[in-house]
Amino acid sequence: MLRSIPHARMRNPAQFLPHPFHARRDEMASPSGDSCGTLSDSEEMGYEEDIEGKLESSCDSRQDECQPEEMDHESSAYHMLHTAQSGAPCLSFDIIRDSLGDGRTSFPLTCYVMGGTQAQPGRQNFIVLMKLYNLVRTLVEDGEDDDEDDGEEGPQMESVMIQHTGAVNRLRVAEGVQRNLVATWSEQGTVSVWDTSRHVILLDSPSVGGAEASAACLRGHQEDPLYAFSGHQAKGYGLAWSPTFPGRLATGDCTKNIYIWEPKEEGVWQVGPNPLVGHTNSVEDIQWSPNEPSVLATCSVDQTVRIWDCRAKAEKACMLTTNAHNTDVNVISWNHSEPLLVSGADDGSLKIWDLRQFGKGEASAEFQYHSGPVTSVEWAWHDSTVFASSGADHQVMCENRVKMWFRQCVYWYTAGGAVGLGSGEGRRK
Repeated sequence: MLRSIPHARMRNPAQFLPHPFHARRDEMASPSGDSCGTLSDSEEMGYEEDIEGKLESSCDSRQDECQPEEMDHESSAYHMLHTAQSGAPCLSFDIIRDSLGDGRTSFPLTCYVMGGTQAQPGRQNFIVLMKLYNLVRTLVEDGEDDDEDDGEEGPQMESVMIQHTGAVNRLRVAEGVQRNLVATWSEQGTVSVWDTSRHVILLDSPSVGGAEASAACLRGHQEDPLYAFSGHQAKGYGLAWSPTFPGRLATGDCTKNIYIWEPKEEGVWQVGPNPLVGHTNSVEDIQWSPNEPSVLATCSVDQTVRIWDCRAKAEKACMLTTNAHNTDVNVISWNHSEPLLVSGADDGSLKIWDLRQFGKGEASAEFQYHSGPVTSVEWAWHDSTVFASSGADHQVMCENRVKMWFRQCVYWYTAGGAVGLGSGEGRRK
């Protein structure tokens, strides 16, 4: 279980940093040229001037500018690498779905992101919507001209903030709904659903709304959530929208309880009267099946991964259980095309589970790349044989060597043979 991160004090609201990894005092105005997110405004919101944590800079008071401290990275590993500030640490973020098309690879790129802040105690927290655009390619191949035209402006960011009560433990954007709905878990124990439709419009039209919108940009929009639920009686981190049943939501807390939310009339949800029974400790992550609208998976500090059917009574909804790891299980991800789950734990291990063999309690493959707790994991949408993970060791791993294991599995299920992985590809089963 790894939840807390240092409360780094950032200079200003969401803002791109010049690559690589540093910022100058005179470059902190917003990319759009308006007053949204300037240094003076961020100071009024309670953000300190210095940047603490991984991205630090030492200030020379005589020259009134910050000298950059660069982080080591291998630039050849990235086709594109840009860095941005979010104003305060964000423990959770999600992608806002757009209409620009899937699998886009032509530069410059655009993406829409939403995050939730963990500001210093006593400071205002926000839901931060960000539009990152004019993201140019940064990798220069041998023989290529490194003077590629990045455009007059370079990488840009527009941001819109919504005030949030308490730090945001987790944030998830809904799928398959007409409005831009987002659910947030507050450190104060409340789960809220927000309609961010008009805020997304502001990302594309930052001048809309005049002076009133500019003032909201500085302070954060004051909004009431569409719906809020305080029945967990404790804070939590498990949060997931169903991808196949629009509006259906599952939430899990630190006291082992899981609630299913059913959408009713517009802006209203009916939360189940009784939590799902099974886990004996904190619920860390939730994933819905990409195919079955009533089936979901959860992982817990009790070191198990469980499969549930929410059509059953709460005390009988747990259908399958496996003792997945020897330490807290922090995160899981459900493959979009194959009956596979990947899980990550506090000991840095990653395991792949074939749901057709889930009851046997043996993982199909195990990887030990992280030297600290695994904090995030997700299967690729475009390739069912690739997943990425991140850890407290400050590493992000993209595992495409699963392809070898995946091909062997396909042969095994079609020919009835045995499957195993050699040294370096996981542990032989």
